[in-house]
Amino acid sequence: MNTVLKNYSGILLLLAGIIAGSLLGIFLPQAVEYLKPLGDIFLNLLFVSVVPLVFFAVANSIASLEQQSRFGRIIFSMAGTFLFTILVAALFTVGVVYFFPTEALPSTGELLPEASSDDSWSDRLVRFFSVGEFTELFSRRNMLALLIFSFLTGMAARKSGAAGQPFSLFLASGYEVMKELLLMMMKAAPIGLGAYFAYQVATVGPQLFGFYAKPLGLYYAAGTVYFIVFFSIYAFMAKGTDGIRRFWKNNIYPGLTAVSTCSSFATMPANLQAASRIGVPSTIANIVIPLGSTLHKDGSSMSSIIKIYVAFLIIGQDFFDPMNLMLALGITVFVSIVAGGIPNGGYVGEMLMISVYQLPVEAIPAVMILGTLVDPLATLLNSTGDTVAAMLVTRISGDKFTEGEELPL
Repeated sequence: MNTVLKNYSGILLLLAGIIAGSLLGIFLPQAVEYLKPLGDIFLNLLFVSVVPLVFFAVANSIASLEQQSRFGRIIFSMAGTFLFTILVAALFTVGVVYFFPTEALPSTGELLPEASSDDSWSDRLVRFFSVGEFTELFSRRNMLALLIFSFLTGMAARKSGAAGQPFSLFLASGYEVMKELLLMMMKAAPIGLGAYFAYQVATVGPQLFGFYAKPLGLYYAAGTVYFIVFFSIYAFMAKGTDGIRRFWKNNIYPGLTAVSTCSSFATMPANLQAASRIGVPSTIANIVIPLGSTLHKDGSSMSSIIKIYVAFLIIGQDFFDPMNLMLALGITVFVSIVAGGIPNGGYVGEMLMISVYQLPVEAIPAVMILGTLVDPLATLLNSTGDTVAAMLVTRISGDKFTEGEELPL
């Protein structure tokens, strides 16, 4: 019993914090404004710690790879895995809305998109892949640029040979230090995430029972099935029944963190920790999980299909027309992979959907409100999907699972 409490004390404390926060959000919503700063402080500390962790983790992983061919195998395996799971999630959701249709939503004019920027596509492309100042790299709003810079730094360290060895040691040391810093930060998670969860329950909770209940219920039911069934299938594909056991045993903490924060970025440290305990080699986990937090979003894939389906219900058109379905899959891949690297990428994806289908303005509020309300489960699927994707990449790339590091939760 003592061993169980020791191994799962972090999970139990986090769960207790979330339950306490939920109860406060329900029964004492007026107290939320005093609790929210605690959650904000915790998340801010987490974000400023995760940014350097991403740099050191990715650069160190690339610099420490022994063979160029192994690097290529990991990258191609990762790209194929990301695309495969995103399309599976989208096609599963298409099947769900076909066999379990819902009713149209009333439209409101409460939410309207901001005026579109006059920037050219070339300007947007430049901002998408790069920043103008070195200091701007270390912002979570420029994650894709940071990931690219980390990749290039790791490759340069490898190509530098003996001259670059001290810098490679610096990257390895920096990664270990930042990992320990994140472990220290997570000890405050029960209080910080509990306070943030109280805010979510008090502000978003009442809307869950309004006009959006049916499509929300459809998304949450489909997402739950996908989370349990498909993630188990992916874990089985990676390492058989032992893979299923390892994944679900170590996915509790990342899952609770994802639901509490609604941030794949904030869940990344817990995912890296879970991958280590599962036995995913660090050279794979430190590439796949940071990249996945930006470029791999199964939950966004499912929500994109649901939002397009609801928009078609509002305007009374056939979502299941073959051309509409093909466009929906294309938009979904963009939203799940490309838009993940853009600040407010979800809104970019929604505006793309409105533009491609030439939908009327009345469809916009419903789509944006749905995007907000599905965020907790979407984040759960987006973030914990990175861990199971790392397991698949380990299998596909030919690497071997380790016994798993028993790091404290």
